[in-house]
Order: sequence, then C-alpha cells, then structure tokens
Amino acid sequence: HVQLVESGGGSVQAGGSLRLSCPTSSSTFSSYCMGWFCQAPGKAREGVATTPTFGSATYADSVKGRFTISRDNAKSTVYLLMNSLKSEDTAMHYCAAGRIRVGGRWNDRREYGYWGQGTQVTVS
Repeated sequence: HVQLVESGGGSVQAGGSLRLSCPTSSSTFSSYCMGWFCQAPGKAREGVATTPTFGSATYADSVKGRFTISRDNAKSTVYLLMNSLKSEDTAMHYCAAGRIRVGGRWNDRREYGYWGQGTQVTVS
C-alpha cells in the first residue's frame, strides 16, 4: 500500500503561483507513474499532468506553459509548480500513483491505484 499526502495548496490572486508537493511512502516510487488531478465542485476529476517512470511529462491543454510537474525519486516525492494561476484553476488537487497499462491513457483515473486526500487551490 502506498500513502500519498499533498500539501502546498492555498488561496492566491489570479496571476499568482503555488507549488504543490506530494511525498509518498513507497520504496519503489521510481516504478510508478505519478499524476496530478483536479476536481472542481460539481465536476468530474480530471488529469492535470503526469510524469512517467521514463520519458517526458504530459499536460492537459488548459495548463500547458503554466504548470510544471517534476519528481524526485530519491525523496519519493512529486511536485506541481503552478504559475499564472487563473480562477478556473480553483479546485481540489490530488496526486496519484499508478502503473499505466499498455494502451492506457495518462489521464484515466482508473490507471492510478493510489490517491492522496487532496489539497485545495483557490484562485480569486
């Protein structure tokens, strides 16, 4: 079982920045694809970004050029740097760990078996 605990959320003005962190308890962190998802009230949870075990990160179109996902395998931690925040970024943000199946989609929440409890991001 892998435990994930998000932190770094808060309230910021439009145009501001936040850095989310998600340390995990996994001793095999480097073998997991790590993703960030967000869920606004009344909406489905959707993928924001993912960093695979190898290769380049992938981003939702809505955050390309503004957000950067990164991982530190030595610390078993994934980060999300959020710049130029907009009001539409307001949501609960979750980190997730999974092993994407061949043919699976990075933003399909069913591909991730472990989730954190979420951290709220509010942009006004």
